[in-house]
Amino acid sequence: MEEAGNKSPEENQCRVKVTENGPYAVTGGVPLAEQIIQVDSDGECHGWQEGKQYPGQESYRLCRCGKSVNKPFCTGMHAVTKFKGQETASRKPYAEQAQTYEGPELTLTDAEDLCASARFCHRAGGTWNLTEQSDNPESRQTAIEEACDCPSGRLVAHDKAGNAIEPEFTPSIGLVKDPQKGKDGPLWVRGGIPVESADGKTYEVRNRVTLCRCGKSANKPFCDGSHLR
Repeated sequence: MEEAGNKSPEENQCRVKVTENGPYAVTGGVPLAEQIIQVDSDGECHGWQEGKQYPGQESYRLCRCGKSVNKPFCTGMHAVTKFKGQETASRKPYAEQAQTYEGPELTLTDAEDLCASARFCHRAGGTWNLTEQSDNPESRQTAIEEACDCPSGRLVAHDKAGNAIEPEFTPSIGLVKDPQKGKDGPLWVRGGIPVESADGKTYEVRNRVTLCRCGKSANKPFCDGSHLR
């Protein structure tokens, strides 16, 4: 028998449903664990470490308003606070939102509206400069690392044949923690889990996206870094 972790999202029926002015309803037995941003000796964000793992559940509801008294799970505070969670994000595919930056050995695509302010792109002069210098093997490798560490998938590195260079994820959700800033970040939805809007339409299915869980994003349901402001 094939293990659940190796099944596609369709086989597992994994899904995140954005409920109207309410929480994210997660189905399909999606694993949930903290994902902690690491910082190197220069104070730059560099890599991830897994933290607390939550017991497996077939379905659960995650707070979207930021006011739950049992985070990350919903406790109904969205109703008490009259949370307004209207979705404002573009329904355009990533490729139509992204700008393209060409380097000698890499191409970088960048959909700035998806930025979750995780700051992995700052290291070693920045992913854009590194892409321009990608004929240098070290610069190329660092640019790839930074793009792959970007939780929202704002940045995607491509080889010169046009193939996206993506980290491998099984369907899972990470609760981003940002110790450097002393903040909890977004929900990191990984491994191609469909995200369904409150009106029943499915956003483009991607390997990695970040969903707002502070309730303040101007690009709902996606994170726009408002948890840091």
